[in-house]
Amino acid sequence: MRSLMSTLNKPLQVAVVGHTNAGKTSLLRTLLELREFGEVDQRPSTTRSVLAQGVWLEGEQILSFYDTPGLESGSELYTEIEGYADAHRHDGPAQIRAFLQSPSAETIYAQEAKVLRQLLQSDAAFYVIDCRDPVLPKYQDELQLLTRCGKPMLPVLNYTASTPNREQDWREALARLNLHAVVAFDTVSPPEGGEKYLLQSLATVIPAAEPVLTKLLQQRRQERERRFIGGIHSIAELLFEVASYHIRVPHELPEHELKQAAARLQQRIREREQKTVQELLGRFAFLPEDAVTAHLDIRTGTWQDDLFEPETLKAWSKDTGFGVGAGAAAGAGVDLMVGGLSLGLATALGAAAGGLYQSWRHLGEKVKQRWRGERELGVDAATLATIAGRQLFLLQQLSRRGHAATEAVEVAVDHRLSREQFSAIEKVLRPVLTETPDIDREKVIRKLEVLLQESL
Repeated sequence: MRSLMSTLNKPLQVAVVGHTNAGKTSLLRTLLELREFGEVDQRPSTTRSVLAQGVWLEGEQILSFYDTPGLESGSELYTEIEGYADAHRHDGPAQIRAFLQSPSAETIYAQEAKVLRQLLQSDAAFYVIDCRDPVLPKYQDELQLLTRCGKPMLPVLNYTASTPNREQDWREALARLNLHAVVAFDTVSPPEGGEKYLLQSLATVIPAAEPVLTKLLQQRRQERERRFIGGIHSIAELLFEVASYHIRVPHELPEHELKQAAARLQQRIREREQKTVQELLGRFAFLPEDAVTAHLDIRTGTWQDDLFEPETLKAWSKDTGFGVGAGAAAGAGVDLMVGGLSLGLATALGAAAGGLYQSWRHLGEKVKQRWRGERELGVDAATLATIAGRQLFLLQQLSRRGHAATEAVEVAVDHRLSREQFSAIEKVLRPVLTETPDIDREKVIRKLEVLLQESL
């Protein structure tokens, strides 16, 4: 097979440069999909040395990215290097090399010297700009110095999703430096197709790299599709397994023991949902602290707003067709089932924490006469709709999230599946909920995957 590197003598070397705290490390985290690459902090000069990271494709290293320290003394250094202009007129790289041999390159400008040295050794550079900042003279001086290295440079406008920003001011300033190929790429909320445009722009300034970068983009697209499809599969498995959870209890079981049995079922459901949360985070290469703050404890990875707290599921069930009417579960989470027949949402027995089956004793004699032999506890439809809704929302957020994001994903309380949305899913799960014999697990899960995708 022909080598991917046949058009390049070595891996393409790209330096990532820019002012302190412009988002250089953040850009690389997002491009590399490595949440733990480097260190991101609001303090200046977090990156003190050059950090290298390779990118491999089909067993070959095709790229080397170099995260460089932030530039801080651009104007002072500009004045310093101007002293070499006469000796090396019209030769920017020679001016930079002369400076790098001077004592000041090892002392007062040591940080800037690391950047310039790496840029001279690289094939191209991304110049990262925090476009929330005004176009100050120090930034313009930095750009003048970097362009003297004689390497293709692609300005990357970061934080374009923030408002207000000065994107247009920066575009005009860059055009005055003959830098017209500019990419807007917010590292926290990458635009759809942003990575593709960024790498295609890089191929424009380094044509020999175009075949390799095109192949990389194809692989990245396939990986994203696999992650998303895998996430749908994980949620489908979660719904199948939770729907299959049943606890049988004797007919004459005291009420306090009935509460304990329901609590065991609730805990089992919590743990199974937590397993899916961790699967989704891992699938998209995120950390536990990147998960939902409003509903997920970042220290332990458990949902803070408990799935079975009455207020939590009331919020999720509101206006969805679940939990309305006298005696409704409204987030109770557990149905009482008798002989495989669910008493249903309209007569569910208040399984929420602190109110477990409090309405049980108030059911009419006609319903009580149905009870024979064992009672069975199983999850109700409102809870399944809630689990499906928030897991799908989490999947969507993780699939769009940049690995530079530092704020945890927050699941919106009003993101839920309505009764209409959930009806087809519930129909597919009905044999599982009622323990119909000889269920084809894989067939059910495949149907759930289709319905879950349709619900997005």
